[in-house]
Parts: sequence; C-alpha cells; structure tokens
Amino acid sequence: MSSMSRFLIIVRLILLLSLDIGAAPAPALAPVPAARTEVDPELTAGFSEGDMIISAEQRNGLRSDNYRWPNRTVYYYINNNIDQPHREQILVGLRKIEASSCLTFQEVTQDQKYYVNITSEPGGCFTAVGFQNRVQQMNLESYPLDEGCYRMGTIMHEMLHALGFYHEQSSADRDEYVRIAFENIEEGKEHNFEKFDNDKVDNFDQEYDYGSVLHYSPYGFSKNGEMTIVPFKEGAEKQMGQRLQMSQWDINKLNMMYKCPQQV
Repeated sequence: MSSMSRFLIIVRLILLLSLDIGAAPAPALAPVPAARTEVDPELTAGFSEGDMIISAEQRNGLRSDNYRWPNRTVYYYINNNIDQPHREQILVGLRKIEASSCLTFQEVTQDQKYYVNITSEPGGCFTAVGFQNRVQQMNLESYPLDEGCYRMGTIMHEMLHALGFYHEQSSADRDEYVRIAFENIEEGKEHNFEKFDNDKVDNFDQEYDYGSVLHYSPYGFSKNGEMTIVPFKEGAEKQMGQRLQMSQWDINKLNMMYKCPQQV
C-alpha cells in the first residue's frame, strides 16, 4: 500500500470519528398533553354537574324530607319508544335498588299524578333530583346495552339522583380525600366541581366513598387527559367512576335516607 493510500485512509477515519462525536442526541422535548373532549353522556347533558336537573329551591340543599318519595314508593313510566332489551336493562337496575333497600318501584297507573318519566331522547343521561310531586324526567339516551346511559351503574346512578342524591365528590369533606385539579378542567366547566356544606347535603355519617356509583371519574371534564380529581389514597383512582353497581356505602346512605327499618 502506498503512503498516499494510507494517508487517505487515516483522513477518512478522522472524519468518521468527528461525525460520531458531533452527533450527540438533542435533548428530548417535554410531551405536550393531547387535547381531550368529554364524551361521557353523564357529563355532556349540560345540566348541573352534567346530569342533575336542580330547581332554585334545591340549590339550598336536599336534606328536607320533602324531597323523599312518599311511603318509600317510586312510580315510574318507561316510554314506548324504548325497546324490550333496553326496558329490561332498566328494570334490572330498579330491582337491584329494591333488593338493597326498603324502596318499592311500581309502574305508573293512569291516574298517578307524580312519577319518574323514563325517556330515551338525545342529549345524554340526566335526571330531576329528588321527589318533585309531579311528573319528572329521567333521560337515558339510547346506547348499546352496557354502554353510555345503559351501563347498569349509570341506570342506578340516575335513579339515585331521582331519589335525592347528589354526586359523591360534592360532599363537604371531599377536600380531605381528593384534590380538584382545576388546571386540568375544561374552561367553563369548573362550576361542576362545586362542594356543598353539610347543612345542604347529608352524607349520613358515612366516610368518603371513592367507589360510589355516584362518584365522577378521575378524568371528568379533563381538557388534556390528566386527572381532574386526584385522590390522596394511592390507587383510589381505579375505583372512581365505576358504573357496575352501588357500593356498600351507597346502600347504607340510601337506607338511612329513607329510614328503612333495617339495612338490607
């Protein structure tokens, strides 16, 4: 090999080494949170906290027995445009509440003046809260069974509103158990995270219930996919927002609210 060839090889090696040294990776950029649009039909209806129709009087609280169904009997009417499978799903939800309490659900008769009118209109899931002494609406927008408004827990969630319950995260002691991350909430939706005093909403001496069927998801009204309700208890976010069944604390509160002779 000639001296010129060796010289060219050495030059190439030097150039390759200089390229490797100068090719240090650029520092990684912090990921930008993806924009998120709320799709849960319990939250998109546009009423108080998403799904609660509340009168001006009720904004002062629901502790009064005037908002309890007389004689622990709830009359209901399921509209004819709701097909048989969805009708049966609703009835299973009502029977589950019956089996856990002293309440009775009865299909309305022609002369009944007050009852829950169960509809299936567009616009999400929403309910008039507490006994109204008139015809009051509970809407379950049509979804496939076990989805949207027809999740079993959502049917019970909406009926519990009709029986007089607010959302769990509205309770007076909630700040001891969760942090509301306002920095992650969609602009204009902050009012849905209002907290009520004990003189307005009663928790019936039950501890805060992350697993309540009335609790928001940890991501409710999130604008960026980050939690809007951050639990202080590690792992509790996995329970929050479950829509399978009433928790034991839900059952306890229901029985205490309606003064059931014994907790079933």
